[in-house]
Amino acid sequence: MPGRFLSFFRPVARIMPEVKAPGERIGFREKLLWTALVVVVYLIMTEIPLFGAIKGPSDPFYAMRVIFASSRGSLMELGIQPIVTTGLIVQLLVSSKIIDFDNSNSEDRALLSGVTKFFSILMTSFLALAYILSGTYGILSLGKQIALFTQLFMAGIVIILLDELLQKGWGFGSGISLFIAAGVAQKIIWDLLCPLPFEEDGKSLGALIAYLQTILKGGDALTSFVYRSNPNAPTMLGLVATAAVFSIVSILESLKIDIPISYAKFRGFGGRYPVKFLYISNIPVILVSSLFMDIYFVSQILWSRFNADNSNPWLNWLGVFEDNQPTGGLVMYLTSPRSFQQFLENPFRAFVYAGLMIGFCVIFAVVWLEVSGMDPRSVAQQLMDAGMQIPGFRRSVGPIQSVLERYIPTVTILGAVAVGSVASFSDFFGVYGTGMGILLTVGILHQLYQAMAREQMMEMFPLMDRLFG
Repeated sequence: MPGRFLSFFRPVARIMPEVKAPGERIGFREKLLWTALVVVVYLIMTEIPLFGAIKGPSDPFYAMRVIFASSRGSLMELGIQPIVTTGLIVQLLVSSKIIDFDNSNSEDRALLSGVTKFFSILMTSFLALAYILSGTYGILSLGKQIALFTQLFMAGIVIILLDELLQKGWGFGSGISLFIAAGVAQKIIWDLLCPLPFEEDGKSLGALIAYLQTILKGGDALTSFVYRSNPNAPTMLGLVATAAVFSIVSILESLKIDIPISYAKFRGFGGRYPVKFLYISNIPVILVSSLFMDIYFVSQILWSRFNADNSNPWLNWLGVFEDNQPTGGLVMYLTSPRSFQQFLENPFRAFVYAGLMIGFCVIFAVVWLEVSGMDPRSVAQQLMDAGMQIPGFRRSVGPIQSVLERYIPTVTILGAVAVGSVASFSDFFGVYGTGMGILLTVGILHQLYQAMAREQMMEMFPLMDRLFG
């Protein structure tokens, strides 16, 4: 029977909009088609502007948009932030046993899905109001505020359903992952090849086109490789840094420690339990970025409502803004320099940001390890329940746990330091799509490739499909 919390939301879960699961097995090509369709719909939504929105000269949430697949001034203004935030909260409540949930119970799974969807819709409403009240689009009339809220709310519903469409088995992966990867890929191509003029001398936004324009005009090839007249413009140094970060993250993704395990009841049958270097994956970066963005949200709302002239010393300690950009206070150190030029202008700010990012990544990684069921004792219990043991050790939770404790805590901390370092320091060199975006995209592409390869294998060998269910 479902717990009290899930049972309380049973009437709400029944009226939530829902995508039905396919009634029969979906073929590889059809799944590929649905996956492509979802990505195309997302990309179209990123290009449809919000009616009534007034863009400022700068984007205050630029650094955070990539992990939330957000696009400024479009229907994808909120991106996947409501889904990600709600999902993390629900996961923490379930893992810490605050919500009674049995994953083997189909009714529990259906109710949890409905509850998550309900709170995702509430989070969409809350964030839509926060964006409007924060002054991101200036001071608007009540009619324009209602119009903006309606557009953001309906777009949020569409994104929730698109994600559910893939989760229910119509396509590959999840909408959340695909939207992030599509957004990062779009940003990389845009930063490299955009022909639109961006600088006062008429040079294009795209780094490659602007660099060729400089060379053709007889400019300094080395200087223009690193610097541009607009410090926010992408550079060729950023292209090199992007390729380097892709390589580094790919290597980190492949690092692992294989612990030998075997079946207790069947001698000679066994395998290896992999403990990846990125054991907690990119969860710490997502949690830290969410925390930084929440602080930014609150500080900007307080500034726009009570301290627009930056005259309140207490609120100035939290954040000082000019043209919606932080120029002082705590929030200035919670945003990363976007280019090597900006890094050189204020290296102290850059290193404080990197220190905060890495430190909080370690803290959140340790906390997530304990509450998510990935700690040594929980993993040892899972291996025991699956009938596994480590050769040469007595078959009980204690010995398995002692072996896992040699690796998991250390790998967790080192992995958190690695992802925090990549996410922060790569931005100092103007990486396209930001360091966090590259981190997430490499992992997403790896998982998507595995899912597609597995699906194709099952289609080629139907007996394997029956064997593995």
